[in-house]
Amino acid sequence: MIDFDRMIDSHLKKENKPKDIGRYYPSQIGLCLRKQWYSYKYPEEIKPELLKIFELGNIIHDFVVEVLKSEKNPEVELLKSEFPFKEQIDDFLISGRVDNLILIKANGKHILVEVKSTKSIDFVNEPPHYNVMQIQLYMYFLKIHDGILLYIDKSNLRSKVFTIPYSENQALFVLDRFRKLHKHLKSEVIPDPEARESQKTIWMCRLCEYNEKCYKANPPSDKWM
Repeated sequence: MIDFDRMIDSHLKKENKPKDIGRYYPSQIGLCLRKQWYSYKYPEEIKPELLKIFELGNIIHDFVVEVLKSEKNPEVELLKSEFPFKEQIDDFLISGRVDNLILIKANGKHILVEVKSTKSIDFVNEPPHYNVMQIQLYMYFLKIHDGILLYIDKSNLRSKVFTIPYSENQALFVLDRFRKLHKHLKSEVIPDPEARESQKTIWMCRLCEYNEKCYKANPPSDKWM
């Protein structure tokens, strides 16, 4: 008998390369800055369970591309998919990949589409702030001011679509977060544990691989959960 679970783990296993300070990622900037700081200073190998979740997300995105390209959906034209995004800001680089750019043929409108897979679409009632930050940044730099976040249920392919109104103020706020992260990394000063500020974000801490380090650096207090 073959051990296919082991084979999948072997196939997905990646070399654990340290991140380069000065190169940052749009998909991560909305997450806790302290976790990001730790990921640069104390890189850890991604667990096989997470690699499988990431790969499932890639598979779902490939399926979305097939749907957008399909002749059965002539109202939409897929113009680009998985295209690189790079912007030099101050003395650091923002680097990522944009999921999709589509054309709505009825009105000639170009729309950026970011695809996110989810465990259950029933619990997605609004797009998380970190997803919104990512697409705001893309809309700002690409000068395409129409964007949607498309959530796909991993278990049944049901979907929800959220139109994201462009906001230059939000995009500039995201840029300031990149500058803040870069400053903390260059100065080697740990950021605040911002995910522990409220009940809305504390769930990030339960899943964080740096949970123990974070609580050791800042035990629970009136300010931090």
